[in-house]
Parts: sequence; C-alpha cells; structure tokens
Amino acid sequence: MSTPAAETDTVVYPESDGKPRADNTLRWDWMVKIVGELREVFAGREVFVAGDLFWYPVKGDPGTVTAPDALVAFGRPPGYRGSYKQWEEGGVAPQVVFEVLSPSNTREEMDAKRRWYDRHGVEEYYFIDPYGDQLLGWVRQEGKLEPVYPMKGFVSPRLGVRFDVNGEVRLFAPDGREFRTREERVEEIQAELHKTAVAFER
Repeated sequence: MSTPAAETDTVVYPESDGKPRADNTLRWDWMVKIVGELREVFAGREVFVAGDLFWYPVKGDPGTVTAPDALVAFGRPPGYRGSYKQWEEGGVAPQVVFEVLSPSNTREEMDAKRRWYDRHGVEEYYFIDPYGDQLLGWVRQEGKLEPVYPMKGFVSPRLGVRFDVNGEVRLFAPDGREFRTREERVEEIQAELHKTAVAFER
C-alpha cells in the first residue's frame, strides 16, 4: 500500500527562498523592533515570536507557505525554529502577524497576503507602511478578518499593544513604553542601569 506524501520523509520544507530578509534598513529596523519588543513583552511566557520565518500551515504541502515580517503564536514555547510547521506546533496557527511595506510590494501582493492570513486562521493582522506613515489593522470577527477603524488608539486584543499614528506610526507596550529600535532600547536599559548603580552607591 502506498504511503501518502504527507506521511513520508521525502517532502522538503525549505527554510529560505534565497531572497534577502529585508531590502532596506528602514524596513529591517521595523521588523527587528517589532520582534524584539514583543519578545521582551512576553518574556518568560508560553509565546513564540519570530520574524521573517516560513510558516507552513499544511503538512505535505510545501507550496502553501508565507513568511510574515513578524508572527506571534500563543501557547507555543519560545526557542529556535528553522520554520513554523503548524502540524508540529499542536495545530496552532500564529494568532497575530505583522507586515511592513517594502517599496517593491504591490497593492495586489499585499491584498493576497491578507487573504492568505484570513484563510489560514490568523486572528489579528497589522500592516505598517513606514514610508507613508500608514497603519492598517484587521481583527477576526465572526470567522473573518475585518478592518479596524480607527487604528489610532486601538489596542490589540491578543497583544495588549496600543497603536498610534499621528504623523508617524508608533506602537506602545502594555506597560505604556513605546516600541524602540534595538539600539534605542539598549541605550534606555544602560541609562536605567546607570541610574540604579548611582542610587545604590548613595
């Protein structure tokens, strides 16, 4: 009796498509900022956060794949993944995804991504255009991703992150701290440590 392709070891799920992870520093900084800040928010919890990681929702079908600029999967342990194979993650689809616009992205491409996320069970999808300072969001309601309006002041049901757009896109952690680049965050932490050290010496 033949074995279904999904059950053999011959199916290959690539971990890269050979393309650069980001085509400019602004987009890369946004990707790193989102992933880094969310990892800090959910540190010590059963939440997996990754950026630009291939997500395969269907076992045996490596052609059905996408790589969100950031994804968050609640109920999955943090740690290394070569890719996110949903059937190896208890069947859990990432509940939240982010996309950061690249100058090479077309409207049709971004619409196709939204439909893909809708079809595969994403609960919240956020789109950031750092060039036009545009922020869009969709949240699943009655089985379908529906647009959020207005996004200014909106709080993600899953993340507790607050969004703002007023001349520029800004994100705030549940404790009110604004999302920063990794360099800015390191400077903040160093300043906090210095302040603590000075207070201790007194």
